[in-house]
Amino acid sequence: MSRTVLLLSGPNLNLLGDREPEIYGTETLADHVGTATEAGLAHDLHVEHVQSNHEGELIDAIHHARGRCAAVVINAGAFTHYAWAIHDALAAFDGPVVELHLSDPKTREPWRHVSVVEPVADAVIAGHGGDGYRMAIDAAAELVDRV
Repeated sequence: MSRTVLLLSGPNLNLLGDREPEIYGTETLADHVGTATEAGLAHDLHVEHVQSNHEGELIDAIHHARGRCAAVVINAGAFTHYAWAIHDALAAFDGPVVELHLSDPKTREPWRHVSVVEPVADAVIAGHGGDGYRMAIDAAAELVDRV
């Protein structure tokens, strides 16, 4: 199996740094991908990143990762709360899945409290801001190394 981790970023994450900095911070998505890439290197993992505002593109990326990537780290954005098709695609992935959020959805608006990703995730990293990207890659590395 390859040592590639697919890092998925859902809708509106391309606006990080500008969008609601009081919640999501001032770091850009590129900053977070850089953090994840550095963390991956420390574990001899290659991080491959895909960002999309379209659910089907994220599903296609998950399907393409099957048999090719060692793990998936996903910040599904708002898709976290209702995209059952993403849930199903992740359930069909043959490696560990780490759910990631900059903020903690369970402390925010009630509609954000339910995650359709969590039931198929092996770990959840939420509420740690940008450091969560390092933590998520660390968790993925630990899970991959267990296999």
